[in-house]
Amino acid sequence: MRKSIVTAAALAFPVLIAPALAQAAEPADIAAARIGYFSLVNLEMGGLAAMAKGEAPYDADRAKALAGDLGTLSEYLHDDLLAPGTSNADLAGKTRALPAIWEQTDDYRAKGMAFREAVAGLNEVAGQGQEALAAAVGKVGGTCKACHDSYRAKDF
Repeated sequence: MRKSIVTAAALAFPVLIAPALAQAAEPADIAAARIGYFSLVNLEMGGLAAMAKGEAPYDADRAKALAGDLGTLSEYLHDDLLAPGTSNADLAGKTRALPAIWEQTDDYRAKGMAFREAVAGLNEVAGQGQEALAAAVGKVGGTCKACHDSYRAKDF
């Protein structure tokens, strides 16, 4: 029950409070928050990928926990972290977010929805063995790559 309350509060934060904060925040702070968000996504994916590739022993409980965390992160609507003036063209050396995000927002959001759907599929099978985990992690990774290929610079 406590986890549900914390999750609900975390999901409500961007809808209720974060837009007002983003308007008052400095572009570098917004970019740093976005980087933090994607660092959390990467952390959860790293553990899942290691199990999927056989680089770490498969552990059903850990796989379900990591997938659950990734599911929570996938539900976060991070539009407030995409404020104008926060691309790598604006903040050279601080972010790899390409200006194309702001030029092609519908496509960017569609790629985000594909990620969310792939993560939902991952959550359905995370505890069902390494083979099922590997296939689902591959699908999630494919959505990450699609977004990175279009909207993330290779270097700072």
